[in-house]
Amino acid sequence: MNSDSFLKDHINTLFEKSGIDPQKADKGFSERFHKHLPIIHRLFGEIYAAHPDGESEFLRLLELLIFGYLSREKSLRKRDEEKANKGIWFLSNELAAMSLYVDRFAGNLKNMPGKLSHFEELGVNFLHLMPLFESPEGESDGGYAVSDFRKVDSRFGFLEDLIALRKKMHSKGMYLMLDIVLNHTSHHHEWARKAKTGDPYYQNFFYTYDNRWIPNEFEEAMPEIFPESAPGNFTWNEEMGKWVMTVFHRYQWDLNYRNPVVFREMLDNILFYGNLGVDLLRIDAPAFIWKQTGTSCQNLPEAHTLLQLIKQCVQVSTPGMALLGEAIVAPKEIINYFGTGEFIAQECDFAYNATQMALQWDMLASGETQVMLNAQHEILKKPYGTSWITYTRCHDDIGLGYDDYMIQLAGKDPFQHRKFLKEYYSFSGEQWMSPARGALFSSNPKTGDARISGTLASLCGLEKAQIEGNEFGIKQSIQKILLMQAHSIFLGGLPMLYYGDEVGYTNDYSYQNDPGKSYDNRWMHRPVINWDKVKRKDVEGSVECEIFKGTQSLLTIRKNNPVFQDLSNISWMSPHTIHVAGFVRRIGNERVYCLFNFSDKTAYLTWYAFKEQGEGSENLKDLWSGKTFAIGPDHEHLVFEPYQFMILVAE
Repeated sequence: MNSDSFLKDHINTLFEKSGIDPQKADKGFSERFHKHLPIIHRLFGEIYAAHPDGESEFLRLLELLIFGYLSREKSLRKRDEEKANKGIWFLSNELAAMSLYVDRFAGNLKNMPGKLSHFEELGVNFLHLMPLFESPEGESDGGYAVSDFRKVDSRFGFLEDLIALRKKMHSKGMYLMLDIVLNHTSHHHEWARKAKTGDPYYQNFFYTYDNRWIPNEFEEAMPEIFPESAPGNFTWNEEMGKWVMTVFHRYQWDLNYRNPVVFREMLDNILFYGNLGVDLLRIDAPAFIWKQTGTSCQNLPEAHTLLQLIKQCVQVSTPGMALLGEAIVAPKEIINYFGTGEFIAQECDFAYNATQMALQWDMLASGETQVMLNAQHEILKKPYGTSWITYTRCHDDIGLGYDDYMIQLAGKDPFQHRKFLKEYYSFSGEQWMSPARGALFSSNPKTGDARISGTLASLCGLEKAQIEGNEFGIKQSIQKILLMQAHSIFLGGLPMLYYGDEVGYTNDYSYQNDPGKSYDNRWMHRPVINWDKVKRKDVEGSVECEIFKGTQSLLTIRKNNPVFQDLSNISWMSPHTIHVAGFVRRIGNERVYCLFNFSDKTAYLTWYAFKEQGEGSENLKDLWSGKTFAIGPDHEHLVFEPYQFMILVAE
């Protein structure tokens, strides 16, 4: 790679040509640039030093960083400074998020500003707008098969509408989160279309092969992501006359990051999103971005190097934008996406706490907490300065990806336990007494693996109770919904609600009549919002009102208590009863006990559980119910009704 003296001279020339004033107007950028340059240089070299175009592409990368900064509007630069002055801005307990599909929530982007009052009333100030950029109808994978990274899909509106919404959100103190799909593009993307014409330059943007020799080598170790709907990892393209890697679907072509031009082009898109005003960029499927024969092509060291390189570049040009790595992987692996070694807390700022999400559903079905507690030694390794996205439901399925040993330590057989969970949440399962209504997604008959689809409300029993006219079942399902939400909201990290859950949407089966969606039962939990139903949140006694106001109260409790900042300040209480999950959040001398009975039976927690935490007060107040409890002797108990939870502080 280039010598230090050459780089110094080249950078000075670039600054002069670009009009960068390193002493005054652009001092902050200049300092960031020179601070991160040595690490950027080294990381880039680790991947591309041996590539024939490595040196020239690195110089073009430096130009890109300067251009990215110069393209950043003044209001966003000011916002960068404000965030920096807050320390690590995204650890705040005052943030609460919701993810949604714009078209299914509001019709289009122009309608979104008129819906912001809904979020403000609920207590949500952080919006994840699901994929907005152009993707082909019928081959969109919910928007994750992108054909143009810079063009808003016509069904949502225009780029100008998105910018106007962002400005409105920022003026209200709200935050914006968008997606970028790093691993692949649609086969309708300009790069893929040029590759199909036989252009070798663009064919090298993807993994393309004349015959099956190398694809077969890959297939030997690569698992199938969607064995039912998209078996195999390669697709024959007749126009190109080549096999192309398509890990997810045949219409999604995997990008070849061995080519430094691909990295630079995709970094350009990342900085473009930063300059749209994105506060948090969700990087879709980062575990897959580096491929190597003889491996699973997931979670490889080079993937982490690329993410670390991206993080360094973002800190230079668009420093106010945080990064979320959407790596839904095993508990041991997910921690690595926060960075390891010298890059601890310098890779992805956020990751989804998918393990804990799945374990909540494990607890709700089994009524027991041991499996969940057996996973905490891995989850608690998250480094300070990073954060989780905590959630009960999202647009995706529920995977049961936690490790077998966590189940075995609870005295259960992993295969049988997962079979029980799948049957409990699947309407077609053998457990006909289960209140849950869901469906199995991506079931693999070879391995027995499957994931679970369904809305929060349906999986908590609301759909079945309403069909049966079971008033007790309806009340209990509402209690379960709030139990699940409370557990996520107070656990630590950024709580991410899913649209429709705030008013109890149940499964939508209309997707079965749409050829573009019928093959994917995840659409049952991606509803089109009926705003007449939403208005029922103002009707006292309605299901919508109880769930909305309950969720609103939970978010208010969180925002009013700084102890819920993500300061790596959580510890789990001893399991004095297998039915109650309890953790403590601490800041200074203040502590809050968060306790959840996941059982359908009354549970009893000894008062000694508090004394062993060093509790010296006589009374505890529940922030949820307003009730006060006197701490009793060790042989007496704090009593929990079925699915009851408490948020207790010392008086």
